[in-house]
Amino acid sequence: MTMQDRTDNRPEGGHALIDSLVEGQPPTGDPAILRSSLAIADETRGDRVGSGPEEYEHGPLSFDRISHYRFGPELIEGGVRFRLYAPSADQVEVLLVDRAPTPMQAGDDGWYSLDVPGAGPGTLYRYRVKGIDVPDPASRGQADDTGGWSVVRGPLGLASERTIRPWHQAVIAELHVGTATPEGTFKGLAQRIGHFADAGYTAIELMPLGDFPGSHNWGYDGVLVFAPERSYGTPEDLRALVDAAHAHGLAVILDVVYNHFGPVDNYLPLYAAPFFDENVHTPWGAGLNFADPLVRLFFLENVRMWIEDYDMDGLRFDAVHEFGTSGAQQMKREMAAMARAIKPNAMLILENLDNEASWLERDASGRPRYFDAQWNDDIHHVLHVIATDQRSGYYRDFADETVEKARRVLAEGFAYQGEAVPRRGDIERGEPSAHLPPSAFVSFIQNHDQIGNQPDGRRLAEDLDAERLDFLHFVIMLSPQIPMFFMGEEAHIRAPFPFFGDLKGEFSAEIREGRAQQAKEFFESDHADELVPDPMAPETMAMAKLDWNEFAAPERAEALDRFRELARLRREHLWPLTDAPYQGAEAHQDGRVVAVSWTYAGGRLVMVMNAAPDEGSIEVPAFAPMATTGIHRREGERMVLGPWSAAIAVLPAEA
Repeated sequence: MTMQDRTDNRPEGGHALIDSLVEGQPPTGDPAILRSSLAIADETRGDRVGSGPEEYEHGPLSFDRISHYRFGPELIEGGVRFRLYAPSADQVEVLLVDRAPTPMQAGDDGWYSLDVPGAGPGTLYRYRVKGIDVPDPASRGQADDTGGWSVVRGPLGLASERTIRPWHQAVIAELHVGTATPEGTFKGLAQRIGHFADAGYTAIELMPLGDFPGSHNWGYDGVLVFAPERSYGTPEDLRALVDAAHAHGLAVILDVVYNHFGPVDNYLPLYAAPFFDENVHTPWGAGLNFADPLVRLFFLENVRMWIEDYDMDGLRFDAVHEFGTSGAQQMKREMAAMARAIKPNAMLILENLDNEASWLERDASGRPRYFDAQWNDDIHHVLHVIATDQRSGYYRDFADETVEKARRVLAEGFAYQGEAVPRRGDIERGEPSAHLPPSAFVSFIQNHDQIGNQPDGRRLAEDLDAERLDFLHFVIMLSPQIPMFFMGEEAHIRAPFPFFGDLKGEFSAEIREGRAQQAKEFFESDHADELVPDPMAPETMAMAKLDWNEFAAPERAEALDRFRELARLRREHLWPLTDAPYQGAEAHQDGRVVAVSWTYAGGRLVMVMNAAPDEGSIEVPAFAPMATTGIHRREGERMVLGPWSAAIAVLPAEA
């Protein structure tokens, strides 16, 4: 089906399920959709999540407020209705090219609107507030940079009706569009998307795409969250990339940032002060005011747009532990409900340093009540300390009893489940997680943060030999948690990924100073800052680009073949096993050797690993490994493993 075909088939009233709830009619289809949707609509809902309230603090959003987009321009018969929420402004004008500024009509609720005949898709516009020309905060696309003209855009078409791959089958590649290919564009990535499917991935996770100032950025300084970054291409190019990924059997997950706006070209404080709570401070300034239903609605419409218009299969919600204002727990519930109202099986991932297992709970049928999984920094930190012996910064919290923590994260999920964290002044962190299935955790040994937090953005391949990297990949890929790797990691690519951006003026200097100071503190060295490349220099971004010629080098090609074999083993052995209900795990250790057994209704997965540079052994019942890395042998009741060695087997369930 062509993109135009999808556009023509868009129902006039927006999303059919949402419309049915608005009109008071019983929704049809999968009951799970109804359950998810009613999480927003039911005022009497009393689920307690983490430290959240037992009931909604600020009144739920009713579906009559989200059946149509409220933020951004609306195409109407013969023209466009321009709308801006500006409760802190006394007057707002709409500016169009070659037209005089026109005052907008003020409503009683902080909204300004104006119907403009003759305007339509492609019309350039912006607003004038308090003498300053500003873009639409809900712009669907920019003509140039984030401070310039916004562009009226028509709908791209509804999400396809394809079935999303089951979550337990996810093998994720995290990608940065600007550096994943030489072109650094949606089109460039679409042309090479087959590589990731061929490597054994089943999903790609795109770093944030909301329009950011300048020409390059990691993506977390975005200010126009509805507008795909213009340097990557057009909205149509992005939709074509998603379609290309789907054609190769890849799900597409998008990283979204709802905890802050970037520091440059964010004009919301000028005219929409209620968006922020000045009493709550985050690393980026005042916290977003999720107590205000319109603030929540702004981001919920963004959830809807990415899934419905761009056909994203899931979202990764950045740093939800920084949702510090009243209404934050409600916001999390509504994010999940909105996504699942559109795609019941949407892949929903949290970044949450508070380790709140309650957001990952399953219902009686085993379906996620809210989110599928959380990025599990704990397993990364444990394995990183084991493999590199790096113990500074946040790695100090994993420097003691490291192998014991490895046993715990593999069998139970989090290393910290309510215990005091030394580096946080013994503040308790986390909630019990052993009851959750392993699929509630995304495991990795590298991602954009962990690579970028090294002073020079170096990857593990710069410091570890192939034997140790293969051991880490074996553990991540063949444990039942959801594995994720950073682009190129499948072939032991060495391109660094330092922090970079293109901010100007005072913000540029602040970021340079901040990154240098962070390096000194993290690595406890007065000279660590000397390794930090200038984050605002174009050369820093350029060094992060993947060199696709490197994949052809014999050493890289061999590493890629080994990665493919791990993916095949997961596909053929772990997928059938983990499709059944999870029943729990057991683990024990002997020195630096760990044995873990995960039990499902249809059998057990057993892994024995030696996380050490020396030979080790452990007493375990004899089994025939279906896959190994390194060296292993039996000596009586014990399995002996060589340095950085591991073995796994799928066995029948115990009687």
